[in-house]
Amino acid sequence: MNAAHAPGSRRRDVMVAAACGVVVAAMVGAAYAAVPLYNWFCRTTGFAGTPQIASAAPGQVLDRKITVRFDANVLGGLPWRFAPEQNSVEVKVGEVVTVSYTVVNEAARETVGIASYNVSPPTVGAYFSKINCFCFTEQRLKPGEKREMPVVFFIDPKLVQDAEHDGLNTITLSYTMYRVRQSEPQTVGSASAGPGTTN
Repeated sequence: MNAAHAPGSRRRDVMVAAACGVVVAAMVGAAYAAVPLYNWFCRTTGFAGTPQIASAAPGQVLDRKITVRFDANVLGGLPWRFAPEQNSVEVKVGEVVTVSYTVVNEAARETVGIASYNVSPPTVGAYFSKINCFCFTEQRLKPGEKREMPVVFFIDPKLVQDAEHDGLNTITLSYTMYRVRQSEPQTVGSASAGPGTTN
């Protein structure tokens, strides 16, 4: 009796194992796709305080003024000094503004960092547009190197049509620099340099 049912049981076991494999593969695929999809969603909607990307200035500048504050942070053991060149500016809604952040590599070796950003309050992300910035671009600095990095932005005039932001008078633009892990640099002839040799 058991022998007669053995082939059927094996087929069911194989089908269950195959189904489990498909589910695991789908979950792994979803995990890899989640990050770019989430980034796309945030950039498109301004969710979680993600500013928008613009290619040109808006068509109008309004009289309403808002103070934009600038924040800078360094995480992940990155040996950099990173700060805005000014703490805040007062801008008109629709006005295109250029500000700069300064970074200095305080390490005795070349290091690489990359910046992420957001604005607060988070709901204003849909109206804060950047034409140019250094975010999500690897910055490679030599020992002691100093670099100025501009940010060009504006506050979309559509903000004034959103009653939720009628009392808004301050926006904070915050950048965070993270260390980018890198492999040891390879130089021509390094294979024959001999043990104990350093650059």
